[in-house]
Amino acid sequence: MTIPDHHLTQGERRVRSFHPHWKRLIVPFLALVLIAAGTGAAIYFIPGEWEYSSYARIAVGVIGVLLLTVWSFVPYLQWKNTGYVLTTHRFTISTGVLNKSTDEIPMTKVNTVSSDQTFAERMLGCGTLVVESAGDRGRIVLRDIPKIQDVRMDLFRLVEDASDGELDGR
Repeated sequence: MTIPDHHLTQGERRVRSFHPHWKRLIVPFLALVLIAAGTGAAIYFIPGEWEYSSYARIAVGVIGVLLLTVWSFVPYLQWKNTGYVLTTHRFTISTGVLNKSTDEIPMTKVNTVSSDQTFAERMLGCGTLVVESAGDRGRIVLRDIPKIQDVRMDLFRLVEDASDGELDGR
């Protein structure tokens, strides 16, 4: 998730590294609990004297594992492999489980930093960060950023430092 120290340029330092907010894991966790309970109940209620009961239990188990993989394990891996790194020179966004995608926005190219929070997000301390840059993508919307106000302030301060020519973050 983080940038290794040997990938940082001279004078560049890591300010903040983080994943998306944990609220993204609520639905996969509920799916895990419900699927495990449903699979266990289905296996328990299959009559033992039925001649195909062993096949039915195996089928229920396989279906349970497939559902757990799709609705719990894959979303967890996506959350775990999404990382944001804020350094004195750039903002890096990396995503992907099997295929990795990395976007880097140099601080000198950032034009606008804004945030948005619903009432529920304010209670959880997360929100949506919007970064507008002079690059190809222009506007990047990042949802479920934890400690959104702190991240926005750090990013804004680093953009101001970059525009003043103070890229070392002092």
